[in-house]
Amino acid sequence: MSRLLTLNLRIWRQDGPGASGAFESHRLEGVSADLSLLEALDVLNERLIAAGERPVHFDHDCREGICGSCGFLVNGQAHGPRPATTVCQLYLRSFADGTTLTLEPWRARAFPLVQDLVVDRSAFDRLIAAGGYCSVNTGQAPDGNALLVGQEQAAVAFAAATCIGCGACVASCRNASASLFVGAKLAHLAQLPQGQPERGRRTLAMHERMVVEGFGSCSSNLECEAACPKEVSADWISWLQRERRRARQS
Repeated sequence: MSRLLTLNLRIWRQDGPGASGAFESHRLEGVSADLSLLEALDVLNERLIAAGERPVHFDHDCREGICGSCGFLVNGQAHGPRPATTVCQLYLRSFADGTTLTLEPWRARAFPLVQDLVVDRSAFDRLIAAGGYCSVNTGQAPDGNALLVGQEQAAVAFAAATCIGCGACVASCRNASASLFVGAKLAHLAQLPQGQPERGRRTLAMHERMVVEGFGSCSSNLECEAACPKEVSADWISWLQRERRRARQS
């Protein structure tokens, strides 16, 4: 039988970007330890709606830790205390009975608040639109063995491509930098033959857009790597800086 918990939730509530916000406290009693934190919010919202109150707004989609839609701060930590875990996969069994959890949205200039725990992360979309793709005509999908890619090369590209764009790296950085996100998006294309023709242009365009969107510079404290639910390496930030120098010189 599942263990039952009592949780005290302090949730940031804000009707919109121009409204004032404040923390609101709620107590959940008798919730299953096998629920995820998002499912606990579902339980709370059912109670709020039944009482005629406004539910808590939060982003989510697949709830399987792969889409990058969900994300907020749990006691000041992006996605909560468990490493390599998205907030939708953060289960209540990670917390002791009677725990108080403070939930608040990503705090970053480039991620303006929409409502409650929801922020606008379309700055990431504009970063990708600036250059995070291959625009050259590479033809139709070739036979799997027609374009040779080494096993190690493919593995490195895949390691960078695991970034799901949740924004935890930005929210956890003291300068709200998107360097890990941009580095990962550039790196996975740069490891493959299809990404070579536009490699330099892509790097400069995405870095320039990062500045335009209001993201800060890398703070070098590596909190982004610690907060990343997919454990994308901060080595890609150093790689990004080398790529910028390379692109400027070419």
